[in-house]
Amino acid sequence: MIVVTGATGNVGRPLTQALAEAGEQVTAVSRHAVAIPDGVRHVAADLSEPASLTPVLDGAKALFLLLSGDLHAPGARPADIIGLAAASGVRRVVLLSSQGVATRPLGPSRVAMRAVENALRESGLAWAVLRPGGFASNALAWAESVRTQGTVAAPFGDVGVPVIDPADIAEVAAACLLDDRHTGGVYELTGPEVITPRQQAEAIAAALGSPVRFHELTRDEAKAMMTRSVPVELADDTLDIISAPNPAELRISPDVERVLGRAPRPFNGWVARNIAAFR
Repeated sequence: MIVVTGATGNVGRPLTQALAEAGEQVTAVSRHAVAIPDGVRHVAADLSEPASLTPVLDGAKALFLLLSGDLHAPGARPADIIGLAAASGVRRVVLLSSQGVATRPLGPSRVAMRAVENALRESGLAWAVLRPGGFASNALAWAESVRTQGTVAAPFGDVGVPVIDPADIAEVAAACLLDDRHTGGVYELTGPEVITPRQQAEAIAAALGSPVRFHELTRDEAKAMMTRSVPVELADDTLDIISAPNPAELRISPDVERVLGRAPRPFNGWVARNIAAFR
């Protein structure tokens, strides 16, 4: 059995589907009940309370670990989940980390994530670490304003990064969970092209066949919006990257193609699959 945390999210949902289609027994973990693929078991659990995972991990051979925003907050102990997995007999953990662990190692949220990576390396378990950059699905934050006002509001409109389709992250995660060749791998995951928020808005407009205006937010405005759902430290670290990406953050990584044997999907492909959210 493979346990997938964050099973309702943009990565966990397609990962759960891919593992089920591969014939694996899957337990999907989320805080709330959700629709899941046929044959998948769902368990409601809260990762901020690792003990709630004890019955979930019993009998599992592998764990996909996705840490929600509150587990980046000061005082959180996400590494305890790794210790619990080892004690429960889990043999393999694939951790969804962050590109910033390597490119911005002194950012507070990156320091915390590096500690989780180190705990995994020292656990004695088989492991793989995925370090994606920005997610294409972050554009879903614009869905309501596009539907109701025909507007995208974002900071740093002409500063781009190579955002990745979460479906590609999910496929790489599935490969790492199922194939021993990826044990000990650290994979930096990006899309195939650098794309700015303004260009993303243009891609959404093209898919809709109607105009979408772009409104540039100040950093303070963007931070105020972000901190409604993530800790201040994580918001600041993210804004530091998207305001002035360094050469490592602009690099197109070959790792998706190395694992999957194909190039990563472009942003407009993600838009085409998700355009209903913007109509």
